[in-house]
Amino acid sequence: MKLLASLLVLIGLAFFVWYESRVTPEKSPAEPAKSKMAQAAIDLVATMDSEQKKQALLPFDDDERSYWHFTPSPHRGLTWEKMNSKQREALNRLLETGLSKQGLHKTREIMALELVLKEIEGRDPEDRYRHPELYYLLLFGEPGDGPWGWRFEGHHVSLNYTSVSDQLSVTPAFMGANPAEVPQGQHKGKRVLSAEEDLARDLLASFSEDQLTQVIIADQAPEEIVTGMERKAMMEKQEGLYYKEMTKQQQQLLHKLVDNYLDNMESAVAAEQLSRIETEGWENITFAWAGETERGPGKAHYYRVHGPSLLIEYDNIQNNANHIHAVWRDLKNDFGEDLLKNHHEHQH
Repeated sequence: MKLLASLLVLIGLAFFVWYESRVTPEKSPAEPAKSKMAQAAIDLVATMDSEQKKQALLPFDDDERSYWHFTPSPHRGLTWEKMNSKQREALNRLLETGLSKQGLHKTREIMALELVLKEIEGRDPEDRYRHPELYYLLLFGEPGDGPWGWRFEGHHVSLNYTSVSDQLSVTPAFMGANPAEVPQGQHKGKRVLSAEEDLARDLLASFSEDQLTQVIIADQAPEEIVTGMERKAMMEKQEGLYYKEMTKQQQQLLHKLVDNYLDNMESAVAAEQLSRIETEGWENITFAWAGETERGPGKAHYYRVHGPSLLIEYDNIQNNANHIHAVWRDLKNDFGEDLLKNHHEHQH
């Protein structure tokens, strides 16, 4: 652990590692996730000076709230880099209300990949295009009982939360990894999002030839996740093999794949998302694959888990198929759309 900490000090993420590895008290399952999140946000805002608040705070109805992206271009908000230790601790407490320990770990590892990319690309050490602390916080509205939200975002990370009444929207939730497998250097062989690929391949390998005619929807993978960075996720055509047409073993493998994404979320948040899936019915979910079915350099591939509101998209296409994008979206409730609709109807 000391060796790991010292390495991460060198890449500017020592505080994140320290906080993540601390022994923290168990969270009470009876305490609403929304209330914990609001209090953590209030505590974080209290640490900011007036200039930081100008960068970090926007009205709830600002158009920026639904403008999300995962590219390394500049984002709006207050950066991790510009926060002091007290503010970083407060931001970590906020992240903890939406993410599990696994989710926090993946987020940190994705941020650290920026230095791996800088080395691979042969960039100057002072080049800020690849920087592990250029990740941005934005809060929308006033945390509390009214509608409000927040976002933590940067290259290959976009975490979006919207709180309305007693409910919480946690999508879009995006994580990416470039390289998907580190090809050289001290971290050679590291795969930050390994389970996202491996669990899907386990499921793919379980299908019969007849089933594969339904599972494989295209011989070539799309150029990007189909919904891209659109504000409204649209996937009208449901393709692939239905859960109800899978064997029991295959159904269990699909559960494991979905659970891996759920396990990035704080436990109460994950339970709420799982409840939505179960209410809409696992039997209405499909699994689809496109592109190469074998592993290896240049073997571009894509998969999709699609239900009435659930949409998981994954691709590994760019950089000779060594560059992962993975996103959880809600076709009805991204950015709290459905929650806000119900809220306004009730108020009216």
